[in-house]
Amino acid sequence: MMEYEFILKYALPDESADASQYLDALFKAGCDDATIGVGKMGAIALDFMREAASADAAVLSAIADVKKAIPDAELIEVSPDLVTPTEIASVIGCSRQNIQKIIANPKKRFPNPIHQSSAGGIWHLEPVLRWFMEDGVSINKNLLEIAEISMTANLIHQSQKVNPKLQSKFLDII
Repeated sequence: MMEYEFILKYALPDESADASQYLDALFKAGCDDATIGVGKMGAIALDFMREAASADAAVLSAIADVKKAIPDAELIEVSPDLVTPTEIASVIGCSRQNIQKIIANPKKRFPNPIHQSSAGGIWHLEPVLRWFMEDGVSINKNLLEIAEISMTANLIHQSQKVNPKLQSKFLDII
């Protein structure tokens, strides 16, 4: 068994609800291995340190436990997934400026961001970690597994909101 750290963020069924009303139910449902954040009305975040045979088992069991406690809560995000250059630097253990140099170097072929703006970019953590591994940087295997599961869960969750007719048109061309 391994320990996996990840965060689940939810919107509560009642956006004016005090999230602390769900604490006992979450504990009874099996979320006793999470630090629960209740600072925002209508939202709740659970920072798990879950022991499981695999990253997907850890995340899936945590999602199921939250669903038992708060059936109508909407999963917003599983993290770690989306990262900025500052967050990449923190994970890799270098400066943001160093990450910016790597990103800007055309010879490095850094993964493409999923969003680019004048303020910077946003990347999925998993391909960034794989890129660094291929470049010889030592990466925590548990973090890589959780990043892959988080990205997958988020993409699947978001894809459920896609118009199926449009999706098929884009799948044909992309």
